[in-house]
Amino acid sequence: MTPYVSMSREELLHEKKLLNARYEQFKDQKLKLNMARGIPSKEQLELSMDMLDVLSSDADLCSENGTDCRNYGIIDGIPEAKRLFADLFDVSSDEIIVGGNSSLTMMFDTISSAMGHGLLGGTPWAQQGRVKFLCPSPGYDRHFAITEYFDIDMIPVEMKEDGPDMDVVEQYVQNDPLVKGMWCVPKYSNPTGVTVSDENVRRLANLKPAAPDFRIFWDNAYFIHHLFGDDKPLLNLLSECKKAGNPNMVYMYFSTSKITFPGSGLAGMATSVENVNAIKARMSVQTIGYDKLNQLRHMRFIRDLNGLKEQMNKHAEILRPKFQAVDDTLTAEFGESGAAQWSKPEGGYFVSLNVMEGCARRTVELCTGAGVTLTPAGATYPYHRDPYDRNIRIAPSSPTVDELKKAMQIVATCAKLAAIEALLAK
Repeated sequence: MTPYVSMSREELLHEKKLLNARYEQFKDQKLKLNMARGIPSKEQLELSMDMLDVLSSDADLCSENGTDCRNYGIIDGIPEAKRLFADLFDVSSDEIIVGGNSSLTMMFDTISSAMGHGLLGGTPWAQQGRVKFLCPSPGYDRHFAITEYFDIDMIPVEMKEDGPDMDVVEQYVQNDPLVKGMWCVPKYSNPTGVTVSDENVRRLANLKPAAPDFRIFWDNAYFIHHLFGDDKPLLNLLSECKKAGNPNMVYMYFSTSKITFPGSGLAGMATSVENVNAIKARMSVQTIGYDKLNQLRHMRFIRDLNGLKEQMNKHAEILRPKFQAVDDTLTAEFGESGAAQWSKPEGGYFVSLNVMEGCARRTVELCTGAGVTLTPAGATYPYHRDPYDRNIRIAPSSPTVDELKKAMQIVATCAKLAAIEALLAK
């Protein structure tokens, strides 16, 4: 196939006619394929059904330290859950807090507390002026929604193949005291699948922030969600921060939302002991304690880090053919047209599709008309402003392989149509 940009006007019109006919055929099928969010499939949810049977009315419902999990007590997680998360993060148990079911809630709470009360005795962010966050982009839309909720200025930072553009990060963090935070999904990032390199982890750890209350929100949402084996280990940012003399600079988050049951999982964070103590002091006012029965249920089902890895291998067996189907179908559909490029992640939950510049919104609009629901164009950028109008997040987890193949045929048809429309408009 001749690349679209090299076609004559007559060739483009002919190609558009063929694509329009195919598009109408898809519309006639009245499909309803929803790929807007990265939710686990029913088959994945079935992997954790046995967890519902590990606790019963006649079971021992005490944690390993003797605490009755039916009652009050233990605000930062039962010991066995803290140990699992400590092993996972490669930190000590006293650097861990196990919370409720949502790591996003923990992030929200941390920012809310910083805005209203400050961090470690510092001035509340809300009293310091209009504070700012660095937002590696394309990135996670829910991160951006939190910062926008608190009216924090968001500064896009390009997400490169080895992580955020560190020259830009250093420039902002080390020169502007109103830059208070930075988001990052460091492994199999949402949506690009990038893993931050060791060099960039060390550069982050060695930042010299102009603001003493600057924090990195390190969302490890996918760092054990491998598809093809773990051949890209992620350097421990908390350990590197301690080496660099910045022990309080990072909060690392994690949850089992896509491992057991979304909405009924466990969330946790790892940070310095000083940060942990400050957060526990806030939590003691905020709550009597999180759901220890759910923590106990998870631990008796998962057991330990090896049990967690076994569970993740089962997820990978289900997800791998879906990601392969996306790549195979897009490769076959786009050919040499030059109408799109896409990521080939080794883990995580998303494929990042870049259509021709200026065509993402039109592509998503056309897909909606053909029965495929995608994440809105622009959602992977702060304020939903993709400066190139090209990025679309693909979430392959929920549909079946056959549904994915059909959906990707439609996405490719729509992206090619949008590209030809744009070229003809010139």
